[in-house]
This record gives sequence, C-alpha cells and structure tokens, in this order.
Amino acid sequence: MSTLHEAPQDRIFTVPNILSLARLLGVPLFLWLVLIEADWWALGLLVFAGLSDWLDGKLARAFNQTSKLGMVLDPAADRLYILATLVGLTIRDIIPLWLVLALVAREVSILPIAPIVRRLGYGGTLPVHFIGKAATMCLLYSFPLLLLGEHGGGAGTAARVVGWAFAGWGTALYWWAAILYWVQTRQLVLAGRGAPPPSLGPDSAPEAEDPGDAGGPGAQPPAGGQKGAETPR
Repeated sequence: MSTLHEAPQDRIFTVPNILSLARLLGVPLFLWLVLIEADWWALGLLVFAGLSDWLDGKLARAFNQTSKLGMVLDPAADRLYILATLVGLTIRDIIPLWLVLALVAREVSILPIAPIVRRLGYGGTLPVHFIGKAATMCLLYSFPLLLLGEHGGGAGTAARVVGWAFAGWGTALYWWAAILYWVQTRQLVLAGRGAPPPSLGPDSAPEAEDPGDAGGPGAQPPAGGQKGAETPR
C-alpha cells in the first residue's frame, strides 16, 4: 500500500497539477482586476485560489498523486499571488512601499539557502516550518482584507484594522521563518563536514512545498507529498 511519504513521481497530468496550473494562470487576471478596481471579482478569484490550494493538497495525499511538477507549481502560485497583490495594492496606494520592501528583502535573504542545501545532496529542499506556513496564510488573509478596507462603512473599517493586524503578524513570522531556515541550513552544513552527503536516487530529491506543520531546525529533509515539505517560505 502506498504511503503519504513516498517519493514524488514525474507525473504531469494529475488533478492536483491541473488545479495548481489553473491557480497560476489566474495570477495575471487577478492583478488586472485589482488594477481596474474590480475588487469583488478580484476577491472572488482569490477565494478560488485559496480553495484550490487547499484542495490540490488533499487530492494529492488522498489519491497518491504527488509529483515533482506539483511541488514546483504549488509554491510558485502562492508566491506569485502575493507578488501580484503587493504590486496591485502598492500602485493603488493601499499598502506602503516599506511593507513591499520588507517582504522582498526577506525573499532575497533566503535565496542562498537552496544552492547550499543542494550542494549537500538534499535536492535544495528543507523541512517545513509551521511558522513559514502561518506567515504565508497571514499575508494571504491580510491583502483581501486591506482591499476591502478601501470601501466605506463600518465593515470597511473593520476589514482594514484586521487586515493590518494580519499583515504585521505575517511580516514578522515571515522573517522569523527565514531565521529558522538559516539556523537549519547551518546545522546541515556543520553535519555535512563530518560525513559525506547522502546518496540520493533519481526519485529521492523532492522539490517540496506547501506543508502542514512539520519539521524544525536540524531535521533531515524528508521525501514528502505534494503538501509535505517545501522550499523555504
């Protein structure tokens, strides 16, 4: 019987991959809707993206349809939605430039991790921190709320307050996760000095992403499902 921790396969045409691809294709449409101030349509598309993000992970685990392609598409969609939202809301003066710079700087700060881990023989992946996932979810909640906050009335005011709370927590957790990833990378480097890199077969170097709560600093990168382990978030 297959398990949730089997090595990912090279399958392309799976339901989870189709959902991830649809989410990716929605990114430019979402940005266009934000820029033309079609906010309700943009929010509807964002809801679809969130539901498909949840569903493709469930399906991948339930039907053993994990794939290396899915592990690339899934995190790419999350990052691109965050980027598109940042661009759109900055152009509309809904969020300040300093927030954009803080989030971009965080992404830049973890760029060296992948080649370091790959050089150690782990396929460029790290075990997931729940903090990184929580940060992403806070940011994905904050942006639609800030968009709603641009509309008048008590509901708009409440959305703006809650949206900024999520944005603050998300940014702080995002940086905290980056620190933890660097701590973990340092531990792997130190461990690698005392032993040769592990021998990895063609199916044992997952391109992992979008997890649940798993792994802390010092854990070894596991072979996971489409929602099992991730490139650092």
